[in-house]
Amino acid sequence: MPSHVSADRSSAQPPSRGSVDALISQARRLKGDVDAVRRDTQGDGSDPTERWQRALYDLALHQLDDLDEHLAQLRDGPLPAGPAAEQPPAEAAQAPSGPLLSRVGSAEWNLLTDEASWSGELYRILGRDPASPALTLDELPSLVLEEDRPQLTAMVTDCLIDAKPIDGEFRIVRPDREVRTVHVMGEPVLDADGSTTSMWAVLRDVSELRRSERAVSETRDSLQRRRQRAQAEHRVAVEVQGAVLPPWHGSLRLPRRGAGSLDIAAHYLSAPASELIGGDWYDALELPAGESLLGVGDLTGRGPVVTSTMAMLLGAVRGMAMAGTRPGELMALLNRLLDSAGRPALGSAVCCRYRPADRTLTWAQAGHPAPVLYRAGTGRRLAPPDGVLLGATPTAAYGQAEETLEAGDLLLLHTAGLVPGRAGADGSDALLDLAPRIADAADAQDCVRAVVAEFDTAERQDGACVLVARVES
Repeated sequence: MPSHVSADRSSAQPPSRGSVDALISQARRLKGDVDAVRRDTQGDGSDPTERWQRALYDLALHQLDDLDEHLAQLRDGPLPAGPAAEQPPAEAAQAPSGPLLSRVGSAEWNLLTDEASWSGELYRILGRDPASPALTLDELPSLVLEEDRPQLTAMVTDCLIDAKPIDGEFRIVRPDREVRTVHVMGEPVLDADGSTTSMWAVLRDVSELRRSERAVSETRDSLQRRRQRAQAEHRVAVEVQGAVLPPWHGSLRLPRRGAGSLDIAAHYLSAPASELIGGDWYDALELPAGESLLGVGDLTGRGPVVTSTMAMLLGAVRGMAMAGTRPGELMALLNRLLDSAGRPALGSAVCCRYRPADRTLTWAQAGHPAPVLYRAGTGRRLAPPDGVLLGATPTAAYGQAEETLEAGDLLLLHTAGLVPGRAGADGSDALLDLAPRIADAADAQDCVRAVVAEFDTAERQDGACVLVARVES
């Protein structure tokens, strides 16, 4: 068995210097590559995923630092022990514990003579004066945190009595009150009769490594909790949205009887790029005296809070429309409602009231894309009346416009996220290009399918709603 104090020194037949130098060069190149990627990917620290990635990079760099220094120690050997080292004793005792040569030390405790021998590196790990005598096994626990002493005692006892190897960690308190984590590996030294005569060990300061590992674990747990919270919020938002959006599927006829009715279909397009549901909504409702309500809108933000506000807003739209409130006044009331809500938000909307007797469409908008009217194979966006975003100012006034429709006309209402990344601030160019396909559609549902096929892409960052109403003869 090798000598105890030589455990952290070069072996009798060291590897060739050239081969170790080559390994050192490779380790340093890899460390430089990891550090470069780490710097390139650093954010502001607000994203748990970024914090977790940064912690992993830090851990990898600590491991590579250790590998680099281990290889250097293998090539050059450690610093000498005792007060004859390169620096004075007092200075040596205060040497920083960063470099690996002050993080790996060795010791032997002779049971026959009750003597202890430490390498110079171990003095630096423990922050002790190299001129002072090495501590015996009975004295060593005095450096260890009280809660870790039973673990150290059990390891030493198993080694001395049962000849078991030592492999464990404990925390020590240096004279400057700094707490460090030390990993120890050792074995008993036996005589010819199999009796334990001494014990040797290699001790390594792993404080920075454990700190990095804790950072990785904590950020991983934080990220997991964030994902679970996001999944719960998504589920709640989906349930709220499903509860308040119109329950009908396929086509809807409004009013259900009479000439000039509307064939209506609608669809909600989700956002694959986001796990959270936004505040997009659509509605179609038969009103008293045979009129119909058509509307779409959007609220800023995502998640359960936004969808609950959307539910409140949609309920107010239906109630006021059933009470006979005209679109312009309805928008003004919605604006006051949103401005006075406990959670202030901004929203946009367009609401239309259709009278089938003379095919008149009365509508108003609040900072929202105007409806697109398709007629005879061409399309145009209706000229919008005045109207600012809902919630922007409590005293805003909203205009109202009228449009006379014809049999066969098709009206398309949508929220702003329908046409991501297309020409025109509100997607007008892309929507107008659909006019030939709209003209060939058999019904409103067929029109919605054409719109969804064109714009429901994986690059979508926000959800969107589209509602189509076709005037029947």
